[in-house]
Amino acid sequence: MSTPAAAPVVVIGPMGAGKSSVGKRVAKALGVPFTDTDRVIARQHGPIPGIFADRGEPAFRELEAEAVRRAVASGGVIAVGGGAVTHEATRDAMSGARIVLLTVSPEAVADRIAGSDRPLLASGGLDAWQTILDERAATYAALAHAVFDTSRRPMSHVVDDVVAWLRRADDDTTGERDTAAGTTTEGAP
Repeated sequence: MSTPAAAPVVVIGPMGAGKSSVGKRVAKALGVPFTDTDRVIARQHGPIPGIFADRGEPAFRELEAEAVRRAVASGGVIAVGGGAVTHEATRDAMSGARIVLLTVSPEAVADRIAGSDRPLLASGGLDAWQTILDERAATYAALAHAVFDTSRRPMSHVVDDVVAWLRRADDDTTGERDTAAGTTTEGAP
């Protein structure tokens, strides 16, 4: 029998890392709600490429911060957009959550992002993806409590690893650092 997470879980990482796919499956395994903040924003405000085009990235980041705040307050597992970590209010909204970073290699992500309508990749494809990742990598690393690579692994294995880490973190009352197969962890908050 699974137990609900003690604190919300926020899944961060670059575009195409599998945040929504993994997050949804982790939530199901834990028996908790799942929220994809990009989907919430699109449902409430229209397609994200349109928000970027009509209102600009700063306006989108404000909408995103509010969506993350509400999702974290509701609990469960939350998948956020790749750039959510760039906005201070969004990072603040994540405080108190357990933050899982999903990583992916450029080779593995190439097929995942091909033909996508992601606004920040519109003119640069994989090169733009790498530039964006390079700009955000330090922030991802600073926020992450655990890191899981999704490059060439079945998503089911990644999900199993994340769930196992969360359950260990729930059981760990010492606050010591934890290292598990396939993960690099910084310990649960």
